[in-house]
Amino acid sequence: MAMQFSVLASGSTGNAFYIETERQRLLVDAGLSGKQLEQLFAQIDRQLQDITAVLVTHEHSDHIKGLGVIARKYRLPIYANEKTWKAMEGMIGEIPTEQKFIFPLGKVQSFDDLDVESFGVSHDAAEPMFYVFHHEGKKLALITDTGYVSDRMKGTIENADVFIFESNHDIEMLRMGKYPWNVKRRILSDVGHISNEEAGMALADVIGDRTKRIYLAHLSQDNNIKELARMTVAQVLANKGLEAGGQFDLCDTDPKKATALVYV
Repeated sequence: MAMQFSVLASGSTGNAFYIETERQRLLVDAGLSGKQLEQLFAQIDRQLQDITAVLVTHEHSDHIKGLGVIARKYRLPIYANEKTWKAMEGMIGEIPTEQKFIFPLGKVQSFDDLDVESFGVSHDAAEPMFYVFHHEGKKLALITDTGYVSDRMKGTIENADVFIFESNHDIEMLRMGKYPWNVKRRILSDVGHISNEEAGMALADVIGDRTKRIYLAHLSQDNNIKELARMTVAQVLANKGLEAGGQFDLCDTDPKKATALVYV
């Protein structure tokens, strides 16, 4: 059976991503309440108790808010790197030792019929990392929460069949918006988030012959709009000779509504 996935929720208020194969059902991040996560799973006709593992990207609350609750309720195994485990102490409550697993940065870990590759990003967390999923020759790359996309990151994610890719903010909306200057400076920094324009520029370097879908993810609630993100990224790609709607589609994600469960 081919890989299927859904972006359960994505945005500045909470993030969760689901991927399944014939033998594995993985959740990446749990940045919403336990109840909200259960509702999102119901939207794609799946259940949290069937999850085989939870992978954590980093310790910020919009990625781990419901982690402790669902881990205890459903006795789920959790994978994170050592620095992230340490940073999560006191944030997710007690997790039984037998449910805690180390997934080192820069490694490939096999979950039965699904190989998962971790890679580092540039974000103000202990040791943030995202994932590339490999199954039967298909490749799905998940990358948000990074202040820039380095050549090393591009080399890891390039020519994926599907990208879930950060397009956090419109620079002018952020600059003119209500956030205090120190928060704006953090978002615009090399350990913050990438803008719509930066997303387009980075995507132009990694889209390949096999790329079919790009999901624009982790949009700021206050400093972005879906239509603006999609339009900006499409324009940057068009300037590079890459036309959305042709070989590949640009897709939205939502902070409260899961994307349809689709095959890679």
